[in-house]
Amino acid sequence: MRYLLTNNDLQAWLLALGLGVAVIALLVAAKVLLVRRLARTAPHTDTYLDDLAIKVLSSTQALFILTMGVYAASQVLGIPARSEAILQHLSVTVFLLQAARWGDVGIKGWFHHYRLRRSAEDAASTTSTAALGFVARTVLWMVILLMILDNFGVNITTLVASLGIGGIAVALAMQNILGDLFSSLSIVLDKPFVVGDFIIVDDVLGTVEYVGLKTTRLRSLGGEQIVFSNSDLLKSRIRNYKHMQTRRIVFTIRTPYQISKTQLLMIPAILRASVEAQEMATFDRAHFKGYGLSSLEFETVYYVQSGDYGVYMDVQQAINVLLFERFAEEEIPFAYPTQLLKLDQPEAWTAVSAPEVRRAANS
Repeated sequence: MRYLLTNNDLQAWLLALGLGVAVIALLVAAKVLLVRRLARTAPHTDTYLDDLAIKVLSSTQALFILTMGVYAASQVLGIPARSEAILQHLSVTVFLLQAARWGDVGIKGWFHHYRLRRSAEDAASTTSTAALGFVARTVLWMVILLMILDNFGVNITTLVASLGIGGIAVALAMQNILGDLFSSLSIVLDKPFVVGDFIIVDDVLGTVEYVGLKTTRLRSLGGEQIVFSNSDLLKSRIRNYKHMQTRRIVFTIRTPYQISKTQLLMIPAILRASVEAQEMATFDRAHFKGYGLSSLEFETVYYVQSGDYGVYMDVQQAINVLLFERFAEEEIPFAYPTQLLKLDQPEAWTAVSAPEVRRAANS
């Protein structure tokens, strides 16, 4: 006597069960063996691909393996066409979701590795990988979603057209957010600044701490965090001091009018010698600039062969010390603000103020 269950005898069910278990065991064994083999060889190789493969294979879900086993078993069973179609659609859906999971883990792992490898020599990688990784993963999941809908018989052509019309409406409603998003991509691709750069935006100074999809954050000199929207940031004039290779320095010293002509002609040479004595400075010019309100003004221009503000201050300090010493040797005084007050009737002022002066002296 043959026992039938859903039009399949016991032999067919045993064959299906054996095939399903075999497929599940084969997939589990393949996953375990490949991960173990790669784990043994990965520490001894220079490429990151084997480490990435371990992460991708480890993300294989048990539901995917079980579904593949069930689908393989169903191929030797006689099942209704409707049930076979549903099972096929579900199997394809699970496979697509697993493929999306593999791709998501692969993209995330690769960009993370790229950021760690390049951050030391290229700080822009920290900026770019966050945005590009998000875009790549979003595109992957959208494509997988459309493929799943197409697998279930949904007309994705009409859906894509509908999404296009709806996208226009959403874009109009989200102009500011989308503007910041595209500004973020512009920052990633054009790289006007990257994380770690010291920039000035209008009258705000700070170090770039984070570049996101909507905002960029600076850490000011005072310690507080300043947040800009990306679109507003790109509309501003940005001065990036991180890429400065040299600094042009202009400074002025002043002497009183009472110095001699010999001392006056000596000062530009002293200024030049003081600048040229510095290893990191390149002298440009030093001149008697003009007559100030209460002093003679001398202007000096030189270049510091470094963009580091600390190096500039060290050079300027050394120049100031040399000037102090040389002016003392030549008995050239530095000027300080003075003002001459001329009185129309000095005798009257003397007569009034003399008693007060004597009274103050006696007290």
